[in-house]
Order: sequence, then structure tokens, then C-alpha cells
Amino acid sequence: MKKLILLFSIFTLFASAQIFNPVSWDFSYTQISDTEVDLHFKATIDDGWYVYSQFTGDGPVPTEFTFENSDLYALSGDVTEGKPIEQFDPNFDAVLTYFKNEAVFTQRVIINSSEDFVLKGDVYFMTCDNSQCLPPEAVDFSFSIPGNEKGNNNFSIWRLFFIAFLSGFAALLTPCVFPMIPMTVSFFTKQSKTKARGVINAIIYGISIIVIYVALGVGVSSIFGADALNNMATNVYFNIGFFLLLIIFGASFLGAFEIQLPTSWANKSDKASDKGGLLGIFFMAFTLALVSFSCTGPIVGTLLVEAATGGYFGPIVGMLGFSLAIALPFALFAAFPGWLNSLPQSGGWLNSVKVTLGFLEIALAFKFLSNADLVLQAHLLERELFIAIWIVIFALLTMYLLGFIKFAHDSDLKYISVSRLSVAILSGTLTIYMIPGLWGAPLKIINAFPPPMQYSESPSGVGSVSNNSHTNSHIEKGQHIGPQGLMVFHDYNEGLIYAKSVGKPLMLDFTGHACVNCRKMEEQVWSNKDVKEMLGKDVVLVSLYVDERIDLPIEEQYVTTMAGKKKKVKTTGDKWMVLQANTFGTNSQPYYVLLDHNEKQLLEPANYQDYGSVELFKDWLDRGVNSFNK
Repeated sequence: MKKLILLFSIFTLFASAQIFNPVSWDFSYTQISDTEVDLHFKATIDDGWYVYSQFTGDGPVPTEFTFENSDLYALSGDVTEGKPIEQFDPNFDAVLTYFKNEAVFTQRVIINSSEDFVLKGDVYFMTCDNSQCLPPEAVDFSFSIPGNEKGNNNFSIWRLFFIAFLSGFAALLTPCVFPMIPMTVSFFTKQSKTKARGVINAIIYGISIIVIYVALGVGVSSIFGADALNNMATNVYFNIGFFLLLIIFGASFLGAFEIQLPTSWANKSDKASDKGGLLGIFFMAFTLALVSFSCTGPIVGTLLVEAATGGYFGPIVGMLGFSLAIALPFALFAAFPGWLNSLPQSGGWLNSVKVTLGFLEIALAFKFLSNADLVLQAHLLERELFIAIWIVIFALLTMYLLGFIKFAHDSDLKYISVSRLSVAILSGTLTIYMIPGLWGAPLKIINAFPPPMQYSESPSGVGSVSNNSHTNSHIEKGQHIGPQGLMVFHDYNEGLIYAKSVGKPLMLDFTGHACVNCRKMEEQVWSNKDVKEMLGKDVVLVSLYVDERIDLPIEEQYVTTMAGKKKKVKTTGDKWMVLQANTFGTNSQPYYVLLDHNEKQLLEPANYQDYGSVELFKDWLDRGVNSFNK
């Protein structure tokens, strides 16, 4: 109440004073991709005056942004802001957060419209100096946003759907699911009074399967949010935990033991299915999901981690594709029961599928362990060791498929089928392909999985001596040998100082040790002769690792806000993550920004989704360098 009285007194005292505006606003936006833009709100503040943060605390009016509701766009996260000043405010007799001279706010927007549209709203803020405050003011803003014409996001969604569908098909061929097809379809056709009714019931059964798995995707999106699982990709504990989980499931697939959910769960669901009607059919589908968990669990878990990179809709689309692959056979075979005769009989081949998936799960497990090692920079699982492990895994898989290795649940292999031989050829080819990687071969087909070339016992390969042309005499203070042998800085300020001294633009490379798409860009795009030459000669490259776990000096650690939440900046990675989120409105990697010597963007930032080819990335570099040289 005391603060309200104080505030009212201040407003009244200066109501009759000369009206002037110490703050001017500038509104602009940056095209991030065909489906995303960053809205920029820049307040230029007169000397001696200041504008409060969005999270200033109790007392003054915080800066607040209001956007008109529309189906044409969606807000991605909250409005981010630069680092405010935290200091004692004599007007309110409290320590508050505010901005002097300049305040920059950013809001990421997802474009849902194919047509151009206008995005409107207002910013509500309060201005004070050391002795007085002006009444809060609302300033309208308006952005003319281009529509989403190319639909790259749609392409990404369809790609995710396709991967999920293939994953569902793989799960369909496991011993937990495949035998249920003829059993379930026969049940529906025999129990139904007419053939048509049997078909309808089977279709409802298939739809129920889809509903159950899509509900799982909705739950993941609602509980964890659009970015939570994606952010876990750089979390050491998450990666180690997922490594152990996949090793356990992989061993189970190989026949070491059986993983089952509590029998009581399946029994309760099975009893519910006996009630008949739509509810009974639904619980039959739920029973299938529970019973098949030992086979589908690791596939679903891995898929959800991958799908989470697609935002809120990623897990939903992923589960839709996965469940559709499982549900379709039940509906189709019910509609055409004669097809059941063409299905292969359940037998040893199903266990072969399960064992093959077990080998793949174990191989994938080491990718998660590699992520943890990269983040920690422990150098326990370097590139050569990772490749050697994969060579052994896929060599054993090849030997298994050819009949040289047999597990406990395998049937006698009288002959090798064409399909089995085909998979063996693929596995054997991959094994031989990986061997030169021990001696420095780039292995572009699988470059997203092993650690990068520079993260190895010998960057040029086992037993080789680096032929890198750089020597210590050519390395400036703060420079390091980075991807593709390029010279990079790992500190923003050091890179900026050097860029000014040599008269080149600054290229920020927001990356991560455990970032798969970052490795794809470095191995597939940066390796191009022209691109590599431009990165080495035309720009000053600064690679900022957002998952770097090196602690900052105590005096450099601080607490700030990121995406509307308190964030303690303790490590070097935290520092660069906050810089990226609060300055450019995103925390995804890789993310490339070209700046001039005044730290202004030369053009729109680049990412993997929209600039993941040599041609597009080279064109982006050309435009940025030309803009700098004008």
C-alpha cells in the first residue's frame, strides 16, 4: 500500500509538468526462416533516464508486451531481453532492474499463414530518472510479416512423420507385435455377426492404437514443452541415463533377459477389454501397447527425443506416424482377411528382427555416451575408439545375419533368405566403410554420429602426423584450430577485437559439443573447398559452445533472465547460451550470425534447416561479406 501511495504521489506531482518523451522506440524484425521471424523492440533512452525490465520486482511498472490474438502466427516462448542493470532505485527505495541508454527486447514468432499479414500490439512501460517518474505509457507497434511460402517447416514435419512411420514398421516386425495381427484380426472377424461389422471393429481397434500413442505425444509436449527434450541433448546425466537404458534394452533384445511391465497392468487392461463395445475395443488396443512395451519402448523413447526438436507438434506427429504403421495392418487385414494366408508364419525370423534391433540399440547407445563425453570434454570416448566400437558391433551383426553367431532364442538356420542376406550386405558394407575412418577418413555417411575429427587421439588418423598448415606462429592470441582445420576464437570479445584489427566481419557460430546437426554442417558443408576458403579468409570465425562446462571465475558469474525465467550464468556454456537467447531470441544450434564492427547483423542468421546445403550456405556467406564490404 505504501508503494502504491508513493507511486500515485509521483504521478500527481508531475502531472502538470511539461510533457516530453525521453524514450523512442524502433521496431524491426529478422527473418530466421520461412516459418519463423524474430521481432526486435529497441528503446533508445535519453541520458539520465531509464526503462524498467520485464522482471523488475515489486514497485514500478515493468515493461510489458501485448500481442493481438491471431491464427496467422504463434508466439514461440516469451519476450527475451538484454542484460539489465541491477541497482538501488531511490524512487522506490529498493534494488530494481532497469535499462539505461538502450534496451533491446526480442520475440520469436512462428508463421502459420501462407499470405502476408500485419502483426499488431503494444508495449507498456514506465520511465524514470533519479528523482522523478513519468506516468506509464503504451506505444503501439505494427510489423508487416511475409507469409510462409516455401513451407520448410512442413517438409521437416513430413520428414519426421516418415522416420516415425519407418520406426513403427520396425516395431511391427518384432515378436511382441507381429503375432498379434492374425490373432486380433481373426478374433474380430469371428466374433462379429457380419464381415462388415468385423471390419468396422478392426478399424476402430486401429484408430484406438493411434489415439493411445498420439496421447503419449500430447503428454510429452504438454509436460516438457517444445524445447525441454531438445535441451536435454546436452545434459550429461540425461545422455548417460539414456546410454544405460539403451544398453539394457539392447541386451534384452539379444536374449539376455525379458523386460515386462507388471503383469497386473496387462491383466486389468485385458479384463476391461472383455466388456465389449467401443470401450472394450479401446482397452484391447491399450493391452497391445502394454504387452508390446518391451519391444516398442526403446523405439518410442528414441523417437520422442528426435521428435522433440520439432516443437510442440513434433512428438504428436512422431507418435502419429509410429502408431499409423502399427495400426494399418490390423485394419487392412480385417478388410481383406484372405491376405492373412500370405503372411509369413511366426517363428525364428521374428527373433532375428529383434536381435538386429538389439545390435542397433547398442550402437545408438554409444552415441549418447559420446554426447556426455563431448560435453564434459573428458576425452574417454574419442573418435577412433567410437569408430572401433561401431566396427565391432556391425561386424558382429553381419556375422549373426550370415549364421556365424547364434543366440539362445534363435532357431536353426537352414538357409539364408534374400532379405536377411540384403541386410547382411548393408551391415557388412558399413563395417568395411568405417575402417578407413581410423586413419582419418571423413566418413560423411555417418558423420553425425562419431565425435568430430578434432576430438581424437590424432586428428589426422591413427598413427598419422597432422598436416595442418597452421603453426603456432600463425595463431593469434585466443585462436584455436577448429573444425576442418579452420582457425576459430572461443571468446566473443577476443574475436570482435581481432575482426576490427583485420577489417573482416565477425561470424558467430553458436554450436555445441553434442550437437549432431553442427557436426553435419561442419563435415558436409564446411568441408566444401569454396566454403572452407571463405570461412578461413573472408570472416573471423567465433565458435561459441553453449554446452561448455568450464566454470567462469566467481566474479564473472551472475544471475539473469532467459525466456522469462531466472538463469544463473555459472559456466562458459551458460554465458554463450544466454547471449544467444537474449540477443537473437533462440537457443537452437547450429546458429550462424554475421556482424559488422558495430555488432549489427549484416543479414538474417543462418541455421541447419534452411541453409544446410553447400549452395545455400555459400550464398549466405557471399551476401554477408558483400554487405560488409559496401
